[in-house]
Amino acid sequence: MLGHIVDKVKAAAASKNGGGDGGKKVSGTVVLMKKNVLDFNDFNASIVDRFHELVGRRVSLQLISAENGDHANGLKGKLGKAAYLEDWITTITPLTAGESAFKVTFDWDEEIGEPGAFLIVNEHHSEFYLRTVTLEDIPGHGRIHFVCNSWVYPSKHYKKDRIFFANKTYLPHEMPEPLRKYRDEEMLVLRGDGNGELQEWDRVYDYAYYNDLGNPDKGSKYARHVLGGSAEYPYPRRGRTGRPPTKSDPNSESRLPLPMSLNIYVPRDERFGHLKMSDFLAYALKSIAQFIRPELEALCDSTPNEFDSFKDVIEIYEGGIKLPEGPLLDDIMKNIPLEMLKEVLPTEGEGLFRFPMPQVIQEDKSAWRTDEEFAREMLAGINPVVIRLLEEFPPASKLDPKLYGNQNSSISKEQIENDLDGLSIDEAINKKKLFILDHHDALMPYLRRINSTSTKTYASRTVLLLKNDGTLKPLVIELSLPHPEGDQFGAISKIYTPAEQGVEGSIWQLAKAYVAINDSGYHQLISHWLNTHAAIEPFVIATNRQLSAVHPIYKLLHPHFRDTMNINAFARQILINAGGVLETTVFPAKYAMEMSSAIYKNWIFPDQALPQDLKKRGVAVDDPKSKHGLRLLIKDYPYAVDGLEIWSAIENWVRDYCSFYYKSNEMVQQDPELQSWWKELKEEGHGDKKNEPWWPKMQTREELIETCTIIIWVASALHAAVNFGQYPYAGYLPNRPTISRRFMPEKGTPEYHELETNPEKAFLKTITAQLQTLLGISLIEILSRHSSDEVYLGQRDTPEWTSDAVPLSAFEKFGNRLSEIEEKIIEMNNDKQWKNRVGPVKVPYTLLFPTSEGGLTGKGIPNSVSI
Repeated sequence: MLGHIVDKVKAAAASKNGGGDGGKKVSGTVVLMKKNVLDFNDFNASIVDRFHELVGRRVSLQLISAENGDHANGLKGKLGKAAYLEDWITTITPLTAGESAFKVTFDWDEEIGEPGAFLIVNEHHSEFYLRTVTLEDIPGHGRIHFVCNSWVYPSKHYKKDRIFFANKTYLPHEMPEPLRKYRDEEMLVLRGDGNGELQEWDRVYDYAYYNDLGNPDKGSKYARHVLGGSAEYPYPRRGRTGRPPTKSDPNSESRLPLPMSLNIYVPRDERFGHLKMSDFLAYALKSIAQFIRPELEALCDSTPNEFDSFKDVIEIYEGGIKLPEGPLLDDIMKNIPLEMLKEVLPTEGEGLFRFPMPQVIQEDKSAWRTDEEFAREMLAGINPVVIRLLEEFPPASKLDPKLYGNQNSSISKEQIENDLDGLSIDEAINKKKLFILDHHDALMPYLRRINSTSTKTYASRTVLLLKNDGTLKPLVIELSLPHPEGDQFGAISKIYTPAEQGVEGSIWQLAKAYVAINDSGYHQLISHWLNTHAAIEPFVIATNRQLSAVHPIYKLLHPHFRDTMNINAFARQILINAGGVLETTVFPAKYAMEMSSAIYKNWIFPDQALPQDLKKRGVAVDDPKSKHGLRLLIKDYPYAVDGLEIWSAIENWVRDYCSFYYKSNEMVQQDPELQSWWKELKEEGHGDKKNEPWWPKMQTREELIETCTIIIWVASALHAAVNFGQYPYAGYLPNRPTISRRFMPEKGTPEYHELETNPEKAFLKTITAQLQTLLGISLIEILSRHSSDEVYLGQRDTPEWTSDAVPLSAFEKFGNRLSEIEEKIIEMNNDKQWKNRVGPVKVPYTLLFPTSEGGLTGKGIPNSVSI
């Protein structure tokens, strides 16, 4: 019976399509993924779709001519007859996530000539993911391929039918005339009209302030400043969702309830792919932060909420923390997907809360405590982007003395001169041997407020000597507090110098911990969140609003934006919001995001280029004789050495690519889409910086190459360098604590006595508590993982991403160069002369190793800020 109905439907379709008249046919293949592949709960939608097929409601495609306009339709490209997907019913969708291929047969119309695009109409109940359409044997043109990679919703959700262009690349003036209006209409859809709450099928890219971090309706404790749109709190823009304002503050956007976090709006094509499992990520964070937290408070042993020794900390990797029997484990099983349970809470049938062993303690459980490792991680750890050359002594502050008094360092020559390997201070400065990790000026304006919370910490300066063997030696740590009588009276500072034995050795370990806490907070808020995640999002939005999908710069940059809007939206829901995981686990607490806004005031786009950053920090100087035209003052600086290789490879690739499409500076100037893109990026996306003189003018090909290289560098290599080492180095919290709960103990106090008698316990009572440790480790374990469908630098998820042979060849050359860099990294890591590449902890520097397998690897450069 069913077969009889199918035959009748096919016969009707053939008649409707003019079949059977002997006319010329053009066959094609449509590759798509049905929704029910991803969503096993949506079985009803699948059944309804099959019913619709039987009664003739289905998916139609119409070819659009690139050669001939239709006078009746304003000279837009002529539309061919509708053709329908065939064999939808008889194509069995695999139970594992995958794609299906369908036939489509078009009646050939000579007036179409070369098809340059097609319209698609989905009359099904649910959306599907359209991967590609390929037409075979177009008369006079052969094979034509369309790369779609987009979700197509039922037509009732669209005001304009969905359109996809053939896999050709056009500057605006080269676009065939019959396709131009389609191109313009598509851009209008993507920009939206700025009104209303956006829905999952909307494809709108638009800007908003960070006005959804707080929840003032829950009370003043949860209110947060709007970031962006003011001189006081500047910030990059984020994607607009259009949710209504809160009841108590019209300037704040209402938030989604936590269980609805998966539904926070981003354009559907920006959402994680099915293999990435957006629910896996969101529910993982939700469960750890909100669900497990209250329960874990019951898990502590003799000393609630404390680790008693480093051995206790090691136990969470080697043995695990025993979870209580009963409803807790049952609830965890219900709340966390099985895949995540295996990875984040591997119980192995023993009810244990266990984490993988972080690399930093795999080979040696105590090497992290050495001064050499403490210094090495400034060059090869997870925040190697702050250390700079010390050019004056004592170190000076740039804070306004009228507001903050004298904030210059109180370190004296006498305190360090004996440790300078025979040099005087002046000689060490002149020979460029002194370096500083300076977390003073960024923290001091906030320190009084931060220390009014449960946090008790200091602003810090750490001065280091570059030794003859290429390693760094810490000389002195300065810990500073605001003057008790007021900011205008300057800082109260204490100086600590290295010691190995007795209570002085324990105090030195604590001084290094306060520095690590500052560096952890700065890393998470600035190096990681602000300078990669937040800074890149406006580029994602502007590119989709102003550059057509057929524009060469769109095709160049698009892979480097994958998943960024989605992970940032989740961050606003779960991580960086008021009371979220970041405020719970990182020392600035409720002032965290506000502090990142203050530091954004100093953000300069051209300085995000690696060579410029290294020069600005004084760790490199121009030198035409050196490789890449730069000489590193610290030759053994793994991040800089590997980074310059990657930077150079990206720059050469971008130069080859841009030079193919832009033969002159005039072509850059006369590209209206490119100019609109750059104007909007400056005036809207980074709108609080629109009047800065340092923006590239986008008048030359060189400026275009520089700009695209910076964007790709930040989204790929810079993010990889500051993200994927989080678990390897900070998964062991004593090495990278994130909070301090008490000040340095003073002589004569019980705390000082404890430091003398039980230094490990005193150390652990000062830094991050047990509960925050478990939360923090859970978070960074997720953030440090590669998904199984990750696409790495030098790779594309679609081989035929352009039909132009020269760029494809240049891209292959880029991939080959990255393979050579991988071999060089392995070689250098095995070369004993480079002491900073492996260090006392015996962890090779692989954070800029281009490729990786999935999971927790401590290597690999994904194309984009995707986690």
